[in-house]
Amino acid sequence: MRAILAGVFYACWAAVAQAAPPSLSWPVDCVLGQSCFIQQFVDHDPGKGAADFACGGATYDGHKGTDIRLPTAAEMRKGVQVLAAASGRVVGLRDGMADHRLQTAKDRAAIAGRECGNGVGLMHEGGWRTQYCHMKRGSIRPKKGDWVKQGTPLGEVGLSGNTQFPHVHLSVYQGKEIVDPFQPEKVNNCSEKVTESLWEPAVLARFSYQPSKIVALGFATKSVDFSGVMDGEFAGKAVLSADKPLVAYGLGINLKKGDVFRISITGPMGKLVQSNSPKMPRNKAQWISFAGKKAPSGGWPKGAYEMHVSILRSGIPVSEISNKTFIN
Repeated sequence: MRAILAGVFYACWAAVAQAAPPSLSWPVDCVLGQSCFIQQFVDHDPGKGAADFACGGATYDGHKGTDIRLPTAAEMRKGVQVLAAASGRVVGLRDGMADHRLQTAKDRAAIAGRECGNGVGLMHEGGWRTQYCHMKRGSIRPKKGDWVKQGTPLGEVGLSGNTQFPHVHLSVYQGKEIVDPFQPEKVNNCSEKVTESLWEPAVLARFSYQPSKIVALGFATKSVDFSGVMDGEFAGKAVLSADKPLVAYGLGINLKKGDVFRISITGPMGKLVQSNSPKMPRNKAQWISFAGKKAPSGGWPKGAYEMHVSILRSGIPVSEISNKTFIN
């Protein structure tokens, strides 16, 4: 899957002596848990199943990296920098692939052999290397052979290659072996608390294992759909009107079978306008929930309108958030 730069990587690492692993800084110019989120971790299951380092389901079979996502394409278009997690030499790169959310078999065939999309590969001391995939077309900054310092901008988060959401896929290798920066040892202790890792202490101080998360929400004045939300069509503050439909939506990630994704709208005096509580029929990497109504005869009453979105697991919220707006 992640074939970019493989030939040059393997030629380089074999001649380098083993050394201590690099200490990795956060590779995206974003705030973890607020403006960006970890969608998927490295798969630790050696068989056909899939399990992240905490034995959770925030991964898929054979996944070889950490996927750091932006909520929607709206944030991607604004430009979010991908940063070198450690100092190293640029040993390969690719640019020029379109930013396109993979949806069809034709889309998949068009990127065969280039699933990483636009990306950069860095070689570090001791045969360690990092690879950054799915970056934005035209954003790659360094050139092959450049030495870049830790924290140097490499480009921007994009939607190129095999991806359905804007993110950067960070893979860490020691020689040919994939290494999970959250748990370098292959023994899985199923702990959500990270102790031994390749991340700098400042990264771990911001990290908490919460893969099921609401990553975007908002109001709209027309019906919403998955593509519209993912493409950023509804991002930003909607201007509500008394005579237009009132719609609220939420985008959640890593939902489990049986989870309830509840969304409700209340109006002035706390009166319920509409609610929706779909139950997940199976595990879902991404899910859009929405609730809404057409304007009543005479229009919506003036005042405050609040939406509340929550992911409920066995009746207990694992993620919840509210948003308020006004009709004047």
